[in-house]
Amino acid sequence: MMGIKLGCIADDFTGATDLANNLVQSGMRVLQAIGVPPGPVSADVDAVVIALKSRTAPKLEAISDSLAALRWLQAQGAQQIYFKYCSTFDSTSDGNIGPVTEALMDALTTDFTVATPAFPDNKRTVFKAYLFVGDVLLHESGMQNHPLTPMTDPNLMRVLQSQCSRKVGLIDYSVVQAGPQAIQERIETLRADGVGIAIVDALTNQDLINMGPAFKHLPLLTAGSGLAIGLAQNFGLSSSKQSAALPAVKGTRAIVSGSCSVATNAQVARFIKSGHAAIALDPMQLVSDGDVVDRVLSQVLPLLESGPVLIYSTADADAIKAVQAKLGVAKAGAMIEAAIAAIACGLVKGGVGQLIVAGGETSGACVGALGITQMQIGGQIDPGVPWCYAPTEMAPHHGIHIALKSGNFGSDDFFEKAFAEFSL
Repeated sequence: MMGIKLGCIADDFTGATDLANNLVQSGMRVLQAIGVPPGPVSADVDAVVIALKSRTAPKLEAISDSLAALRWLQAQGAQQIYFKYCSTFDSTSDGNIGPVTEALMDALTTDFTVATPAFPDNKRTVFKAYLFVGDVLLHESGMQNHPLTPMTDPNLMRVLQSQCSRKVGLIDYSVVQAGPQAIQERIETLRADGVGIAIVDALTNQDLINMGPAFKHLPLLTAGSGLAIGLAQNFGLSSSKQSAALPAVKGTRAIVSGSCSVATNAQVARFIKSGHAAIALDPMQLVSDGDVVDRVLSQVLPLLESGPVLIYSTADADAIKAVQAKLGVAKAGAMIEAAIAAIACGLVKGGVGQLIVAGGETSGACVGALGITQMQIGGQIDPGVPWCYAPTEMAPHHGIHIALKSGNFGSDDFFEKAFAEFSL
């Protein structure tokens, strides 16, 4: 078997499927691994995306996990490495985008790389190094209230420079829109000026496509998932329906949501307003009532034959702060994730064959609890969110179709759309 073309390291689970989705849409056959696989790649694929849970991990742990993923990808013959982070560029106050980027650069012995979280299809654009979410700057988008990774500065050069020892520069929109040659010339100018990492502006998909050939010979790319749309051309690949084919769907349908983002709040509200069954999970009850998970499952399982059911702990910023003040940030998050993961396992054991998980940290907890180690990437629901198929011992005869949705992604009707529009 020939080596893989592109080796990808994602800093959370929904981000990994987001990237894998864009690679599949561009024509690559993609395997997503949950954590570093114990052995060599077992499928004939063009790209492997390793999903880590490193976005909010301690800095040294994030670096160690990312370097372990790099070593595995190099052993599979990866021709280029892609470090994927969120399109809102969020990380903790210590990193981990900058520290992981520099650790990967050191390991690859490269003096230059790029950084762009732009994803125009999901309304993430970068102009003069400022990150916009829709029509507003990052720090006005709701991300300033994120419970784990609040973002209060929209200037990516300042954010990244605060995390890096290397000099951070800019490839602005005028250069990007001039095309690949202009981008390459700008890279050489930045290198001569001692710049090691360049923020790259992007306003449209064409900007990302222009970047593809300009970055062909860089050993390391760092970006959100948007840059992926311009890379398949570098390997002589183009879009193909076969790259997104999945096995047939079986079982009932459910949604579990632990995200507190503005987008997911709207999706939960829309689903409930449309008359679908929904059960709220009160984080404070988890402290005093050890039977919450069993009680929720006893309510949900009889409802599944009538249509999809939503179990959610989604809340607004004030409610989140009240819970965190009572329990502490880490304890509150871990308790909710563990409860939702246990509910997800109970749902799959109870016959759910299509499961949507909303929230990056929640997705990581659910995938781990379900024992999922690899996923086949299928058709797109909304930009950045595909259906996937995964074997799991909790559904040994048919596996599970699962969608891991970043909290910030998807239209208001995402949940209904996911079940209604895709006949897998």
